[in-house]
Amino acid sequence: MTKPLLDVEDLRVRFHLRTGTVEAVRGVSFQLGRERLGIVGESGSGKSQTGRAILGLTPPPGEVTAKRLAFDGIDLLTASKRTLRHLRGGRISMVMQDPKYSLNPVMTIGEQIIEAYQAHAKAGRNEARDKALAMLEAVKMRDPGRVFSLYPHEVSGGMGQRAMIAMMLVTEPDLLIADEPTSALDVTVSMEVLRILDELVSERGMGLIFISHDLKLVSSFCDRVLVMYAGRVVEELEAKNLREAQHPYTQGLMRCLPTLANDVRPLPTLNRDPSWAL
Repeated sequence: MTKPLLDVEDLRVRFHLRTGTVEAVRGVSFQLGRERLGIVGESGSGKSQTGRAILGLTPPPGEVTAKRLAFDGIDLLTASKRTLRHLRGGRISMVMQDPKYSLNPVMTIGEQIIEAYQAHAKAGRNEARDKALAMLEAVKMRDPGRVFSLYPHEVSGGMGQRAMIAMMLVTEPDLLIADEPTSALDVTVSMEVLRILDELVSERGMGLIFISHDLKLVSSFCDRVLVMYAGRVVEELEAKNLREAQHPYTQGLMRCLPTLANDVRPLPTLNRDPSWAL
């Protein structure tokens, strides 16, 4: 890796509550080039909070600290609000896990995509509309023109997720953080979305952080994998070598994957060692 697109060193996310301080992310460090980086782990392991912290979207009473948090040489911790507004949605985008909380309920799907595009590109109304329709078609909306005029409550969860992906990709970002982007999609549409992401990485040189629970998908789609447990990275390895993981937590996750070939009863469960969280 020559010059990293994203440089994260000792990232920590803390939430100061009345009952005490919760450390959601503890000392996460990694570099990202023009590649596909997968982050896997159980719910609550700190995957999503890591992605939100990079974009400066940690909600109060959260506190984000790091020795270094830089995107393309820009210090994200000290950057002005104007600089961050320019980066968010323009050069860095994030597909949230649940579209019904991310889409504006009083704006049509098309208007939201147009607004996202015009916020970062000097484009007229007609150009922005054409771009929005093309992006809806790219994520395999059956009738882009009809979906364009619908409100979020009028589409299914899978359609809403595809609309969210279209809105985040319409500006052709340099870095995309995708938090479970295919969780509500059927297999066919999921593969089409992954193909779009793959093209953006390989043809445009986009960096991708792919957050997922699906270890098989990550092992086949990503280049590298970070395995998180209790807020920290316990293992980093090439995605193709995921089955050769050395940490017992990663090995345990792999053993818990069901297979069609072997009917195992009872299904294996993960026995956690308290030392993993230290």
